[in-house]
Amino acid sequence: MFSQRRDRFFDSLGASAAVIPAAPMVTHHADCEYPFRQNSDFWYLTGFDEPDAVALFLAHRPEGERFVLFVHPSSSEEEVWNGARSGVEGATSLYGADFAHPLSELPQRLGDYLEGADQIAFRVGKHPHIEKFVLKVWTQQLDQAPRTGASAFSLIAPCPLLHNLRLRKTPDEIVRIKEAARISAEAHELARDMTAPGVNERTVQALIEKHFLEQGARGPAYGSIVAGGDNACVLHYTANNNVLKDGDLLLVDAGCSLVDYYNADITRTFPINGKFTGEQYVLYELVLEAQQKAIASVSPGHKAEEVHQTAVRVLVEGLVDLGLLQGSVDGLLEQQAYRHLYMHRTGHWLGLDVHDVGAYRLGDYSIALEPGMVLTVEPGLYISDRLPISGGQPQIDEKWKGIGIRIEDDVVVTPEGNEVLTSAALSGIKSMQR
Repeated sequence: MFSQRRDRFFDSLGASAAVIPAAPMVTHHADCEYPFRQNSDFWYLTGFDEPDAVALFLAHRPEGERFVLFVHPSSSEEEVWNGARSGVEGATSLYGADFAHPLSELPQRLGDYLEGADQIAFRVGKHPHIEKFVLKVWTQQLDQAPRTGASAFSLIAPCPLLHNLRLRKTPDEIVRIKEAARISAEAHELARDMTAPGVNERTVQALIEKHFLEQGARGPAYGSIVAGGDNACVLHYTANNNVLKDGDLLLVDAGCSLVDYYNADITRTFPINGKFTGEQYVLYELVLEAQQKAIASVSPGHKAEEVHQTAVRVLVEGLVDLGLLQGSVDGLLEQQAYRHLYMHRTGHWLGLDVHDVGAYRLGDYSIALEPGMVLTVEPGLYISDRLPISGGQPQIDEKWKGIGIRIEDDVVVTPEGNEVLTSAALSGIKSMQR
């Protein structure tokens, strides 16, 4: 699988050479470090899950000389503290590198490997410890060009080429995202079943993340959001330390990350005591309708922007009917006068990153959806006085305040339309009440 990805990347590079660094370890406090998380671009092309490595992809070289890894060598002194390393030998025998070297040899070997490339593909500004070596080699090539007649005359970012590949998932990748969706959906159902007045938000979070780990996932894909009542109107609420109150809603936004970094991202909102109030019911029904119509717009040839616009139109029409907005729907949409009640986009790409790579627009043109693309569809409403009300819009009646609702599913574009990967986490109104 990784070899096939490298072949596609080589095809897109032409006669260029790409330098892709792995992630470093990151200090949490003092000399303690966060759990390691590999750079997604590096992982996508190598499958190598150790820090500080550097991969070279030399499209200007012949077969058998194109994939080079610089890695930490095996060291019993280091491994007794931090675990086994693949080392130089493992980089070739286990990960398919044509050549591998100790990381310490990168400065003296890099120039020889990059020689003859038309361009150097390297992301400037992200990897300062590697950037100085790349820029030194490039500068030397430019200085020698009047005599040699050859140089990589430009430095380009590899991101557009690589991210275009990552945007379109292979069948194997979709299988992994489905597995993350299965585990995450099960966790949401467990959370809903145990939710009741008096339970702490953190207890719900613990149950969800316990299920992730028991099912073999790496853990949560992002900071789990377990937000009761008005906390749900804070989009990235992660304190998760309040007691759930009778009569409030609970918004849970949580998904797992697998050991190979594929993710799910699900949000469900339901009444803590098992029964909606009148205001909660009509707003939930509106968000659910917006989501269903937005999902129906996910199909090949439709634009990514249409998913958002479909959801927003349904929400604005409903908010006008409820008196929370006033004016013509088209005018409200044009002026974005709804943004004090709905302030985020309706979805994002999903894959190795939760907010996965890939363009949404090319200049003035929205990207057309294609089979293999995976995106979230997550409209919401957040009724609070945190944001100023748009000019000319009505003040919010107290009966609406503190209601925050979001419904989010993961959807893959198929040749025939779409498939919702997270439907095992129930979202229908009847399923939300007990």
